[in-house]
Amino acid sequence: MKKILFGVIITMIVLFTFKYCEDKKGDKIIIKEHSALIQEQINNVGKLVVTEGHFSEVFSYKNSKAIFGDLVSAEKKALVIVNADVTVAYDLSKIEYNIDETTKTLQIVSIPKEEIKISPDFEYYDVQADFLNQFEAKDYNNIKNTVRKSLLKKIEASDLKSNAKNRLISELSKFFILTNSLGWTLKYNENPIEDFSELIDLERVLQ
Repeated sequence: MKKILFGVIITMIVLFTFKYCEDKKGDKIIIKEHSALIQEQINNVGKLVVTEGHFSEVFSYKNSKAIFGDLVSAEKKALVIVNADVTVAYDLSKIEYNIDETTKTLQIVSIPKEEIKISPDFEYYDVQADFLNQFEAKDYNNIKNTVRKSLLKKIEASDLKSNAKNRLISELSKFFILTNSLGWTLKYNENPIEDFSELIDLERVLQ
């Protein structure tokens, strides 16, 4: 009788051990599958998010050059009309992240800064120049640099960058939805994102 009881106990221990190992193996497989799914989502999101805008500006350029001291002044001037296509882009393939299968955490380490591209088209009108003060390459470079600085100020004052950030947050929300559905945790740096509103608040961090 004792031998039978001992045999039953041994059998139960073996069965429980086997079931425990099978459960642990199953958990590891599930975690691996979740990790692969998250990696796939990152690859799918890892693209260029672009917001486009258009700006126009009229710029008056003048330059005066003193000749023979202050006796003679040679002037040149031009009216410049600028039409510029502007894009604000986030290259999400440059996102730095860590996937920790042990703690079931997706940590976003850093988000790339926006890239502003300005493609201006210059039209020159009423170009006038004295014989002793002709237009040179440096004049056109000065005009381009001045216009670029002016356009950057207009971009900052517009809603183009905020619209681009909204699109960025929309893409990042896919990480939150996926990790939340899988029972994982999404972090930005060391801060867990436990609510969708916290994800929206990232816009302040990205200023």
